Amino acid sequence: MVSRHEVSSEFEKEKNKGSVRYVDDIKVTERCPECGSTDLIRSYERGELTCRNCGLVIDEKIIDQGPEWRAFTPEEKEKRGRVGPPLSPIVVEGVSSTVIQWPGRDAAGHRLSPKKAFEVSRWRRWQIRSRIQTSQDRNIQQAAGHLERIAFRINLPPNVKEEALKIYRAAVRAGLVRGRSIESVMAASIYAACRILKVPRTLDEIADYTKAGRKDVARCYRLLLRHVRLNIPIADPVDFVPRIVSALGLSGVLQRKALEIIQQARRAGLTAGKDPAGLAAAAIYIASLQTGERKTQKEIARAAQVTEVTVRNRYKELIRKLKIPITS
Repeated sequence: MVSRHEVSSEFEKEKNKGSVRYVDDIKVTERCPECGSTDLIRSYERGELTCRNCGLVIDEKIIDQGPEWRAFTPEEKEKRGRVGPPLSPIVVEGVSSTVIQWPGRDAAGHRLSPKKAFEVSRWRRWQIRSRIQTSQDRNIQQAAGHLERIAFRINLPPNVKEEALKIYRAAVRAGLVRGRSIESVMAASIYAACRILKVPRTLDEIADYTKAGRKDVARCYRLLLRHVRLNIPIADPVDFVPRIVSALGLSGVLQRKALEIIQQARRAGLTAGKDPAGLAAAAIYIASLQTGERKTQKEIARAAQVTEVTVRNRYKELIRKLKIPITS
């Protein structure tokens, strides 16, 4: 997965190329009017745009759109920059914004007078009205509350939360939330976001923190797949290996061995239709036997959040079909 910083640096690098300019962040390719070449040199020191091929000065009054200050070290650049991080859709929805609480005491803890308390209650009422204009806004705000709670429980990164909220908004526009549990549709959106961004979280793990349970969340997830245009990749057991290894405190040598076993199983066609978490757990169990870092099937199953039966069945299938020697 490419980070936002890498995308931003690539954008700036491309933006400084002579053959490319941006109008409202839309890329426009520039050509030399004399020879048609796109190999242009943009010099902000001289204010000129020159064709490298024929030497024609295309423009001699270009504007430097960079900062007016100079920085020679990363520390200086960070200190002198005057912009913050991009806005998060979750913050825009008001989930993390400042909220006026019920009137009672001021910031110093002193009790408010009745007149002041009435005034603060009016501020609170108008703040709620300004933040929530329609029933859809109220719906999304409730869903964002469920999102924050579930994300905290299963330790989701911010990019997954943003993707889940985007999917939920699409579900609201498609009319999928009407008559259904907001919490279940939000949980299904979280699972879809985890699948899209390859964050290893199972449906059971997410459904554990909902009132409706796994069956209702799975039904909502199938609805999302049918009615919302989502590009869901196939779940890969490789994504689950680092998480399980980290939870058990195992070594990088064992992790590499488990990944090799999964690659062998994929080439042999053994991964199709199998639970990726169970397959990853079985590969880690085999690797633990080979490297001497022994863990029981119960410990590995608990870390992978699958049953011991699943680990045992996948383990027997892998060692039989891949002919892996196991020393007791």
